[in-house]
Amino acid sequence: MRNLRLLRARGCRAALGTPQCFCLSGELGTVIVGSQHGLVELSPAEDSVTREVSLTAEGFMPEDGSGCIVRIEDLPEQECVCVATAAGDILLCNLSTKQVECVGSVDSGLSTMSWSPDQELVLLVTGQQTLIMMTRDFEPITEKQIHQDEFGEGKFVALGWGKKETQFHGSEGKQAAHRKQTEVSPTSAWDDGRPRVTWRGDGQFVAVGAVCPETGARKVRVWNRELVLQSTSEPISGLEQALSWKPSGSLIASTQEKLNRHDVVFLEKNGLLHGEFTLPFQKGQVKVNELLWNIDSTILAIWLEDLKVENSNPKSYVQLWTSGNYHWYLKQSLHFGSLEENQLVSLQWDQENPYRLHVLCQGWHYLSYDWHWTTDRGMGENSQHMANVAVIDGDKVLVTAFQHAVVPPPMCTYELQLQQAVNQVAFHTDPKRCGDIAVLDADNRISVYRYGQSTINDPTVRFGAVGGSGFKAAVETPYLDTTYRVDVGSDNNEANPLGLRFLTWLPDDSFLVVAQGQHAAQSVLHHLTAVPHTPGAEEEHLTLRLSVPVDGEVISLCCSPVTRTVALQLADRQILKYFWEASPPALKPWRASTGSAVQFPHPCVQTAVTRISGEEVILGLTDRCRFFVNDTEVATNITSFATYNEFLLVTTNSHTCQCFCLKNTSVKALQAGLSSAAAPNSETLRKVERGSRIVTVVPQDTKVVLQMPRGNLETVHHRALVLAQIRKWLDRLMFKEAFHCMRKLRINLNLLYDHNPKVFLENAETFIKQIDSVNYLNLFFTELKEEDFTKSMYPSLNGSSSALPDQHRHQKKVNLICDVMRVAMEHIDPQKYCLSILTAHVKKSPPELEIALQKVHDLRESTTPEVRAVSAEEALKYLLFLVDVNELYDYSLGTYDFDLVIMVAEKSQKDPKEYLPFLNNLRKMETNYQRYTIDRHLKRYTKALGHLSKCGPEYFSEFLNLVKDQNRYCEALKLYPSSTQEYKDISDAYGEYLLQKQLYEQAALIFARAGIFEKALDAFQSSGSWQQALCMASQLGYTRDKLSSLARDMAGKLAEQRKHAEAAILLEQYTQNDEEAVLLLLEGALWEDALRLIHKYDRLDILETNFKPAILEAQKNQLVFIESQKTAFLHHKSRLRVVRELKEKACESLQDYEMPNCPGLDLFSETSSVVTASDMNSKYSQSNSRISARSSKNRRKAERKRYSLKEGSPFEDMALMEALGENVRAVETVKGDIHILLKQLVLFGYDEQAGALQKVLEEVLLLMETSIPEIWTPDLQQSSVSPVLGPNSTANSIMAAYQQKRMVTPAVQDPELLIPPKLSKNLQWKLHLLQ
Repeated sequence: MRNLRLLRARGCRAALGTPQCFCLSGELGTVIVGSQHGLVELSPAEDSVTREVSLTAEGFMPEDGSGCIVRIEDLPEQECVCVATAAGDILLCNLSTKQVECVGSVDSGLSTMSWSPDQELVLLVTGQQTLIMMTRDFEPITEKQIHQDEFGEGKFVALGWGKKETQFHGSEGKQAAHRKQTEVSPTSAWDDGRPRVTWRGDGQFVAVGAVCPETGARKVRVWNRELVLQSTSEPISGLEQALSWKPSGSLIASTQEKLNRHDVVFLEKNGLLHGEFTLPFQKGQVKVNELLWNIDSTILAIWLEDLKVENSNPKSYVQLWTSGNYHWYLKQSLHFGSLEENQLVSLQWDQENPYRLHVLCQGWHYLSYDWHWTTDRGMGENSQHMANVAVIDGDKVLVTAFQHAVVPPPMCTYELQLQQAVNQVAFHTDPKRCGDIAVLDADNRISVYRYGQSTINDPTVRFGAVGGSGFKAAVETPYLDTTYRVDVGSDNNEANPLGLRFLTWLPDDSFLVVAQGQHAAQSVLHHLTAVPHTPGAEEEHLTLRLSVPVDGEVISLCCSPVTRTVALQLADRQILKYFWEASPPALKPWRASTGSAVQFPHPCVQTAVTRISGEEVILGLTDRCRFFVNDTEVATNITSFATYNEFLLVTTNSHTCQCFCLKNTSVKALQAGLSSAAAPNSETLRKVERGSRIVTVVPQDTKVVLQMPRGNLETVHHRALVLAQIRKWLDRLMFKEAFHCMRKLRINLNLLYDHNPKVFLENAETFIKQIDSVNYLNLFFTELKEEDFTKSMYPSLNGSSSALPDQHRHQKKVNLICDVMRVAMEHIDPQKYCLSILTAHVKKSPPELEIALQKVHDLRESTTPEVRAVSAEEALKYLLFLVDVNELYDYSLGTYDFDLVIMVAEKSQKDPKEYLPFLNNLRKMETNYQRYTIDRHLKRYTKALGHLSKCGPEYFSEFLNLVKDQNRYCEALKLYPSSTQEYKDISDAYGEYLLQKQLYEQAALIFARAGIFEKALDAFQSSGSWQQALCMASQLGYTRDKLSSLARDMAGKLAEQRKHAEAAILLEQYTQNDEEAVLLLLEGALWEDALRLIHKYDRLDILETNFKPAILEAQKNQLVFIESQKTAFLHHKSRLRVVRELKEKACESLQDYEMPNCPGLDLFSETSSVVTASDMNSKYSQSNSRISARSSKNRRKAERKRYSLKEGSPFEDMALMEALGENVRAVETVKGDIHILLKQLVLFGYDEQAGALQKVLEEVLLLMETSIPEIWTPDLQQSSVSPVLGPNSTANSIMAAYQQKRMVTPAVQDPELLIPPKLSKNLQWKLHLLQ
């Protein structure tokens, strides 16, 4: 759906004889023209003749001007031009030195010369109708006659499957078998009779068309590079002289005059016809001089001339045709008029730029035109006629209104029929009238089509693919309002057709066009306005409001409907802004926000104006897929783009369509988004078919129309546009439109609420009234989920959703929506929305199935059913659709309503023989027992106990059994007062249960509370609560002896548990055995308590017999203990020093070995242990420490053995540090005990023993205090804070630690081992009198 837009037109003139042919000099950008006198080189850029070579002076051409050059070819490798003259000479001319060399001559003269595309071969056609193939050095390869009798090497093989007469002839019937082959008619009178030569694009084959001497008709023969005939065309009546092989190689184009029309026909390499299209002329009206394909095979240029002309020269035309979706479109028509000086001499496509056409006229007027593809689309938003796309097809404009229907080309919604061939189409740039179209035809007339005012049908507007066959078309069509004659540039229109380009219709109903200036590198911007119609005038005119000269060639012009800005791009890539609303209008350079003038890095063929974050920018796309924003290149793989609202849509070479919101972005963000692959579920990107291009975006909708390379259309709903449109609808409370769009395009319906929860809850009734469909509301309920979809699936591109109101902040989302919607539906019409109300109950968490079932039951009970109300049957059937029938049956049973149960059971697959007897049994029971039975059946034990407790004392045994079975003791205790026997029985059972669980103290409390003191006493004894046990004994009225016996038993147990103080209290207070109490205290080293009892009961004899020996024994034990700790400490410390020295050496040797080419970092992976001395010297394998799959007992054993003190074992240094820490902590622990012991020793005069003990302990503490910094070095403590290997370490940090030799620190699993033990300074344990 693209048209050809003229980007630039150049021209220059000279006056030297009569031009006969020309060729292009690609390197210099010049044109070499051959005339009857010689060669002339023109420079279009300088508009002058640069060099010339005379052939008459050298004698190669007659001086009377009768000489003729048949073909010239520029040979850049040989730095000369090859010229073939009709007389038969082949000349090489050097334009620089003006030397001319004749490299060969043909006596019979030359008809034409044709070089292969690679310029390796040259084919000459002589006057004797022979072909001569030569190399580039003009050495002959072979010579053949043009007219051959045989078909060629590609002759078809007849398989002998019957005669032609016996074969099926289709609709023509059997008569076709007897029809004589019609004679081939000879060529037309105007045919020049000269052979035509055309090469295939790859140069492997050449086709030659010549008039057959026998029939007088033209035949096409295909030859290979060795001039071996491949095939001959089938007899084609009326085949004409023009011949051109499509560069891509598939078809050879020619023309054919048929009985009633003039066609362009296509032949295959095998000579058979394959396709055609008809020229828009009557038979015999025009002759076709030449056909030319451009180098990428997309455009076919046809040069035509009028035939029947009296008293004047024939008019010349050049038409450009393109094909799409198997239809041929006439895209551009150049009318050169009938003046002799404007008659065409030759035309040629450029070999480098596929869209540049070169034309040479009789009056030495040379023209070149540059086209490019463009899509002409309406750009507005507020109009009813948006998203229209116009396609030029000869004298018709095919308009497709994508807002109404996506009609594939070549069909359309409607077509505009004009008097002349159309060259340009422009839509109105006023957003409210963007459907109005202005059409510029080949006669420089602008036809304006508008929507609206006219009521009569316009005969020039016809429906295309809509309406017809009795159907009424719902599409409004425009009418032809006015046709204006454009006066500017009309004086030289025939000398330079397409003199006006970039037709733009401004919002104030004026027009802009660009024309060629006085010089080659100049343009003029014409601002045209309509003149009020003068009565009697044949046609209306556009007059010149203003002409602005532009210093440079304008190569693009765009106008934004949103910003009303007109931007021009010059050939030097400079951007100008036209202030058309200013007075007077002015042209100024476009400046960016920084103030610098904007200039594209490369000329762009498509431009557009838009806003990014509020700043106006110009977008540009080159023919090489480079995309610019102002002067910044943002991507290099863009195939097409379109702007819509605040969105930019692009298609890329990687077959994706990306959409960006420009409102809150920057050019850098856009660059990043286009350069990196977006996240797979990102709403900005979607995959599209290979080669897709954007045709248009339908405003106020979500459609993006794409065209495939073949020409067919595809509509996609881009996720970003869909979500943006849905958000707009939700902001405007247009819930219906949003809902239908989301349902159709599979957008999760949670977004209706998540977009703005506060607004949704406030407008729940509006939502229900707009949707107005029970099924749609049910669909909405069933899709509800707890997650916020604006944060997970559809994160907003510009801001987040609103927060919930405070009163709903802590409620679950689904429950909140169900409640609010249910209240709204009950308020509007509870009968109509009955099913939706049921859905709201069921969807809640937990489901309110009882309420839903009750509503179904109420429907059944209602005596006056309304017409619109849902029946109970329907409601129940719907409920069963939402909930599993067995679950619903259980819930209905839980309502204790048997009618409801039977109603549900009837809908289920249950057997009546199963549930009817069960229900009949239940009906016979007493109400509470019946409910107990139901609750027990449904495993609702708490409710079952409640009902059973009301059934009376005869059911208590059953109650107690249920309590024991289900361990529901706490619930059961709440159902009976504490004074009842039932309460006591339940407590007894509960206590026994707790005893089984070995929760003795809790069992005792339960027994005691219920007054079961015997069991409470035993339980308290078992738990060790001797105080409570004595209380229970008191409650049971124990005698003194019995109490003494109990106390003695408990004291024995406490002594076994090393609770000497508590045992001594029992013996002293309840058995009056003071001596035994003192001995127990001495055994526990509780010296001061023992001394107190000795003096209380005046038993001083015990001092000599027991107390003094005990404290002396304790002093000896403590001395031995401290000495053993000191010895072990010193041994471990010295061994640790040795282990560390070994490790240092090992690490250094490893470093020396590996440092030259960087250490093997695999040593330092997070999973491997770090190299230690013990790793290297150990004769134990690491497998000893594998403790993965073991029993818990073995695992504990392995944990204990992890750090072994055995010399050379893995982690020996860690084992030593662990042992040293235990030594320090053991000594620190006994300080308090020794302090008390010292006081007793001094009290009884054992100063010497006390002094010795104090001295030994003081020495050991001093040793440990000085050794701690040596053992737990600062490096170790630092590595425990920041380990070398860990989640925060990097390769660099590991290397740095390695080089600092910090890697000696093992990767331990217990970092607390690296922290030194603390010695308390607060405890004053020493006695001053012993110092």
